[in-house]
Amino acid sequence: MSHREALQDFVRTKVKATRVVVVSNRQPYMHTYEGDRIIWRRPAGGVVVALDPVLRVAKGCWVAAGQTEADRNVTDEDGRVRVPPEDPQYSLRRVWLAKEQEEGYYNGFSNEVLWPLCHTAFTRPIFRAADWQHYQGVNRLFADAALKEAGPGRALIWTQDYHLALCPQLLKAARPDLSVAHFWHIPWPNPEVFRICPWRRELLEGLLGSDLLGFHIRYHCDNFLATVANELEAKIITDQSAVQYRGRTTLVRPFPISIDYHRIVQDLDSPEVVEETRRIERLLGGRPEFLAVGVDRIDYTKGIVERLQAIDRFLERYPRYLGRFVYLGVGAPSRIHLPAYRQLRGEIAQQVEEINWKYGTETWQPVVLFDQQVSYPRVLAYLAMADVCLVTALHDGMNLVAKEFIATQQGEEPGVLILSRFTGANRELTEALPINPYDIEGSAEAIRQGLEMPREERVRRCRWLQEQIRDHDIYRWALEMLTELRRVRRGRL
Repeated sequence: MSHREALQDFVRTKVKATRVVVVSNRQPYMHTYEGDRIIWRRPAGGVVVALDPVLRVAKGCWVAAGQTEADRNVTDEDGRVRVPPEDPQYSLRRVWLAKEQEEGYYNGFSNEVLWPLCHTAFTRPIFRAADWQHYQGVNRLFADAALKEAGPGRALIWTQDYHLALCPQLLKAARPDLSVAHFWHIPWPNPEVFRICPWRRELLEGLLGSDLLGFHIRYHCDNFLATVANELEAKIITDQSAVQYRGRTTLVRPFPISIDYHRIVQDLDSPEVVEETRRIERLLGGRPEFLAVGVDRIDYTKGIVERLQAIDRFLERYPRYLGRFVYLGVGAPSRIHLPAYRQLRGEIAQQVEEINWKYGTETWQPVVLFDQQVSYPRVLAYLAMADVCLVTALHDGMNLVAKEFIATQQGEEPGVLILSRFTGANRELTEALPINPYDIEGSAEAIRQGLEMPREERVRRCRWLQEQIRDHDIYRWALEMLTELRRVRRGRL
């Protein structure tokens, strides 16, 4: 039985009498206008891949923020629409946010406080009382919607990520009988970093409303437990990795998130990916002799500036690669209204221009950067073509691009993953080439090592990594977290 089938069987047999509600900022299906016609698409992301089949079997509900006019026009008066659109199985309940709420809750508190606070990337958080008020208010909106969808009977509510840290406590205050799990998708900082947050106590109390609190790796769990010990009069049960606070126990566990390995392998042969591969080759004037690829959101945590510095140094140290090597960077614009992100885009553009001026010729440019959103088939095509994939994050909870790259390397000449030590994925993918992205000389040398690695070693490393990801896919992640929650709440599910 595959992990996907095991997950569906668990939901069907163990959670059959329980209402299942997932709560996240991002929605699993999005509607937009194409001319006068409304079309839908499924956003990329591991959470959607994992939890969509759970809700299909459970016939539950997903609560998320609506975004577009088309989103609103397809919902009923309660903000609900049945999904998937082609074969409706469960409800999507959209929460509508005013512009000032989205600005304060999402751009402000979530991404100018919690994001930099939790990532060691040396960007200072910006604390505004108004943003905190919006964050509280929007978390209340999500919690209220989830409670309505849960109904009066037994229910499991699974909240997601740093946008909704207050929801677990709000849910438990209203319904102590609920089973509540929360997964935190980004790193958790050490106590000394977290203590600068003016609302640290409220955030911790919000998360401790969970019966089960998940992080990617044990290190983040330990940081959270140490933070609680510093900030609250709580009992830390070290041997159980649990917190007792105000008469409630929260289990804190690592659940490394992953990808749908088999779906990616299957999709590599799709007409869309094949056509995208041809299009990229035409754009580059043919397949380069040596191709390095990076796929990221444009974010200061991803180490894109440091990656370009390493490429510059690589070309300087190893001129034999001039005219033969191309770095293809895919950088989806992110949070463009925030000053730190606008500044970063400018730095990246300037660096690309300088490298291409320094080394390029009339017929060859060493760096090609696409600063735009790209489709899922195009991402797979980029990754499958690469001789080297550069994952240079300065700090990352997991980094699924690293795992997606490994899944795409199905040929007889697999590429090499160069992976930052500061990603959660580095704890699992031990046959990747590890780098410290702040060490520019070391990263440049890793690029050379990856390109010149003997075929036998590339194959050995890649097949080991593929076995690791195949055995620990996204469905196993969801199954293990639900199984642990059932164990914690046995008798109530």
